[in-house]
Amino acid sequence: MLKKALLVLLFILVVIQFIRPAKNISNSVSANDITLHYPVPDTVLSIIKTSCYDCHSNTTAYPWYNNIQPVAWWLNNHVKEGKRELNFSEFASYTFKKQGKKMKSLEREIKEDGMPLDSYLWIHHNALLSPGQKDLLTNWADSLQKTIMADSLKSVK
Repeated sequence: MLKKALLVLLFILVVIQFIRPAKNISNSVSANDITLHYPVPDTVLSIIKTSCYDCHSNTTAYPWYNNIQPVAWWLNNHVKEGKRELNFSEFASYTFKKQGKKMKSLEREIKEDGMPLDSYLWIHHNALLSPGQKDLLTNWADSLQKTIMADSLKSVK
């Protein structure tokens, strides 16, 4: 009975290798990318690309283990959730109010060590933010939030 159960499990594991989610890879910069609409210093962009873009943009750099199911499904879910929460590639498509809230949320998450996720840092050690990087990102997010609010006031007039 145990041998039969193991064979069925092995069969299922082999079959699910052929059921793959679509990858989050874009070959071009979206017209709504944050970098095309707001100032993003190179230092900030470098940090964001290393620590945030895999889950919060339209382009994910996939690790080798993304080719193994059900790991790819789990990663795909993380990316979808991340993009639903904040997508730097589509940032300009948000309303001014939503943009401001996203920057405030980004600032809070970084200060409270909520991002990057611990599960992401297990493999991506280079994504761990130093205190200096956290300060740089939170100061930028705060400044950008103020810029967004000023822009929203201009658009009302």
